[in-house]
Formats: sequence, structure tokens, C-alpha cells
Amino acid sequence: MTDATQTLQPKPWISGIAPYVPGKSAGADGRPLIKLSANENPLGTGDKARAAFRETLAAADALSRYPDPGSVILREAIAAKFGLDPARIICGNGSDELLHLAAGTYAGAGDEILYVRYGFAVYEIAARRVGAVPVEADDSDYATDVDALLAAVTDRTRVVYLANPNNPTGTLATREEVARLHAGLPKDVLFVIDQAYAEYLSDEEEDGGLELAKSAPNVFVTRTFSKIHGLAAERIGWGYASSDVISALHRIRLPFNVTRAGQAAAVAAVGDDDFVRRSRAHNAKWRAWLAAELEALGNHGVRVVPSATNFLLVLFEGDVTAEMMNQRLMDAGYIVRWLPGQGLPHALRMTIGTEDETRGLAAAIRAALQG
Repeated sequence: MTDATQTLQPKPWISGIAPYVPGKSAGADGRPLIKLSANENPLGTGDKARAAFRETLAAADALSRYPDPGSVILREAIAAKFGLDPARIICGNGSDELLHLAAGTYAGAGDEILYVRYGFAVYEIAARRVGAVPVEADDSDYATDVDALLAAVTDRTRVVYLANPNNPTGTLATREEVARLHAGLPKDVLFVIDQAYAEYLSDEEEDGGLELAKSAPNVFVTRTFSKIHGLAAERIGWGYASSDVISALHRIRLPFNVTRAGQAAAVAAVGDDDFVRRSRAHNAKWRAWLAAELEALGNHGVRVVPSATNFLLVLFEGDVTAEMMNQRLMDAGYIVRWLPGQGLPHALRMTIGTEDETRGLAAAIRAALQG
């Protein structure tokens, strides 16, 4: 006989998950705000991708037919662009799905998943989702500390995540640091290099992750179309690894995980070098401008963490706290990302917007610091 006092309970490791909180676009009163909280492309989406998206949606069977479950044309376009083997590319519902697939395929209850302090919030969720223990290695002034990561590896470590450039700090590990980290890991550990912001890097800054994945059997590189390509609404990610890793990931990948219109738009985006160049140039110009404007406020306790991404992590260590600044910016019509849930209650992450948005944000911060 069933005990009437029993209640349905999730697994204990599921109960320990704090759900991911996306960037907001409105104030508590529902008032629309200038959204600089989600690292979206201020230039929008390239004309080629938008045209391909519209054309696909206009087809008579656009909504009644399943998308290509293998994203074949998209994988071939990515492979041609980067000199990769299309059979070793996997596409996902954003790179987030691929990060979860890595944890679900290679770790389980009692295993450990390692990442740097202030790493991407999804890593802890992915670890706890499969019953693994999330392990944080110490940072080095908000940046990746390779020695700390290697020192934290144990015989239970199964996956190591490295966001490079990192979200939410914006910091970048060099090609040499990435290679040294990989060389120090056991061969039975999957090294996941999360490159969501890789397209914002110059050739000199590129970390060599894709080249490493071409030859190393335990490296999985992930990328996304949500950032520089401006396709965040369609949630398209891709990853590259050895044939064995890709085959294993496919065992638990959901079918039809990338929409038809999304695949078509992504194919067009891969070939739109001009839009990528314009987006990168805009970001470099206004990131440098905003950083200089905020660094000039150092006497107010403002500090900017050096960034290689399309956002800045700004620390507020004076009389005006990050929480206070967050509220004052919302009152002024801007919403950025306050990060107490990621151990950064003293910091705000600010996306680089349009010229008007970036200038307006700087002015609002100056005004807020003056009370």
C-alpha cells in the first residue's frame, strides 16, 4: 500500500540547481528599458541572414515539415569556412545545449566538473543536472588561472570547461595558456573550450582552440550564432571535436534541434564576412571608448576589467555600490546585468550598444555617481 505521507521529489542534485537567469529587458514596473544586459549585437542581424530567414519562412511547407535533423548544409558551410571536417561538427539549440551534452555524455553522479571561478553560469547547472560535483578553481584577478585549474584536477574530474573569452568577466586566456592547460589534463578528461565570443577576437588574440580540436581526441570547441552574427532568437550553436566525441554526443542530442529558418539564416551568416567585420569594428571602437570613460571615474571607486568580448565587467568599489548603480541606471532607462548570483555583487556587466546607447550609458553612470 502506498504511504499517503510520501510526496514526489526531484533528485537531490536537481534541487540544488539555481535556474539560469537571463538578461532582463524591462524594469520591475514593466517599463521597456534600453537593453544592455544580454550581449546581443547592437547592429542587429546581417542583411544576408535576414533575407535567407524570410525566404525560408515564405515557403509553403515552412511550418509543416521538420528541419534537417543533421543540419547538413549548415555543417558543410561551417566546415568550408574554417577548414574543418563536416562529419566532426555538431549543431545545437545554442551552444548551451552542446555544453549540457558534454556534461551528460562524460560525467555523472559522483564525478567532478571543473571550471574557473566567475565562469559561465551554465557550467554549474550542467554539472548538477547530471549529479556531478561542480568544482571552481581560483581566478587570477577575474581571469583564468591555469595553475589553479590544473591543481584542482582529481581522479574524479571528467570535464573541464573554459570560456575563452570568458563570460561574465570578458577576460582572455592566451593561446599558450590554453595549450598548457590542455597539456596538463589527463587524457580521459574532456576539455571544453567555449568560444561564444571568438569572432570578436583579432587573429593575434585567437586562442588556437579549433586547431587543437583538429588533432586532440579530448578537446571539444563550441561556438554560437547568437552574438556577433545576431541570430540570438534562433538559438543556433555548433561544436567541433574528434569523431569519437561527436558520435558520443549524438547519442543524447535531441533530434530536430535547429529550426529550418535558423539553419538557412546561419548558412548565410557564415558567408557574410562584411557584417562580421563591421560588427567587430563597431565593438572594438565603442568598447575602448566606454572603458576609457569609465576608467576616468576611478576616483569614484570604478574599475573596468580588461575585456576581449562585446561587454565590460565594471566593478563598483566606492560609496556607490553595484546594486545602487544598477537601480539608478534602470531609473535612467538602461538595464545592465547585476551579478550577485555569480559571486559578483560588486559588479555590473554592460553590453556594448549602439553609439547613442553607449554614450547615453556613460552619461547615466556619471550622473548616478554624483547622486
